[in-house]
Amino acid sequence: MNPLNNLIKNMLSDARISIQALPQCPDISLYLVDPVTMNRAFDLDEIRRIWEHTAYWAFCWASGQVLAQHILDHPELVKDKKILDFGSGSGVVAIAAMKAGAKQAIACDIDPDALISCAENAKLNGVSIELSDDLFTIQDNDIDLLIAADVLYDRANLSFLDTFFEYAQEVLLADSRIKDFSHPQYRHIRKQESFTVPDLDELDEFRYVNLYTGIKPQ
Repeated sequence: MNPLNNLIKNMLSDARISIQALPQCPDISLYLVDPVTMNRAFDLDEIRRIWEHTAYWAFCWASGQVLAQHILDHPELVKDKKILDFGSGSGVVAIAAMKAGAKQAIACDIDPDALISCAENAKLNGVSIELSDDLFTIQDNDIDLLIAADVLYDRANLSFLDTFFEYAQEVLLADSRIKDFSHPQYRHIRKQESFTVPDLDELDEFRYVNLYTGIKPQ
């Protein structure tokens, strides 16, 4: 039995996991929360439980979907490189990196359930990834590229933009939350409309993903 079906019940007792293809990244399928089980009215206790125990790993967020497809479209970004995927959630971006020819991908997330999700989704997609539960314990000094999607949901996390360069010379970042994001070491690549899978019908302002590339200052 897939362990994710037990973990998702921490968020909602009758929720379940199903395999879902990503509309904007069709080469990857993930174990995500089945939208049928979320398509009903919730009582106050259920709403509170969903807020307190949101299974972020059980959704493929808009930035993850866009960044994963961007990597698959441009395999030269990761080919034969060692990749660190920060805040990996479902593992979609680390999986995309391995499918695009990366030498190694480390999925890093502080949520232990997310790491289980990363492992299960990697197996589903026929790739192997490494797991880490703490960015600050990673000692590797040969990481070629750090990738991150939707980690700027809190403006306090903007400090990570500098921290990332302590781990890699280059950064590839996708974000849909910070509209006035600006940093001298990061360059905007493009903007793309997207959505969460399953679709949460989020506000239009969160349905546009910006891609950035960052180079460590010399």
